[in-house]
Amino acid sequence: MASVAPRTLPDDALLQRYRERGAYTDCYSLDLPVRILQAEYVEAFYTTWVFRLERAILSVLVSKPSTDAQAAQLARGERGDFAAWDVEAREADQLLMRDFQKRTCSWLMSRPLENGDTRLYFGSAVVPRIDPRSGGRSMGPVFAALLGFHRLYTRILLRAAAARLMP
Repeated sequence: MASVAPRTLPDDALLQRYRERGAYTDCYSLDLPVRILQAEYVEAFYTTWVFRLERAILSVLVSKPSTDAQAAQLARGERGDFAAWDVEAREADQLLMRDFQKRTCSWLMSRPLENGDTRLYFGSAVVPRIDPRSGGRSMGPVFAALLGFHRLYTRILLRAAAARLMP
């Protein structure tokens, strides 16, 4: 399986709106040697063993339970929310989710390549806080402290989704 690599956010990515507003954004991708539909990718991503663990934590910490069946409904476009996120935007090949606190976003995109492969993208946005006194924007110390973990976790999530999709 190909490795997960950081990539420039595509110009037509739904996540671009956050980058343009000054939020932190990232983008990672992985190419698979098969055709993958967006719905298959979304369902696989949210039902990996690692994301199930995140869902269990969210269920306890913020009372936002979710199931694999709900992930499948989200993937098919039958749900506007899932666990701690709401669908902010959706296109045939993309899904942009925003957390209930409106501080972070997750973005999934699948693109067919000319050689028959599929490129899976996963990206995030973190919206800076506005200091009420100065009006300045800041990501805060927690963001800086967790950025290394976030980058590693992103790679783990994307690799786990890819593993679920390979025959």
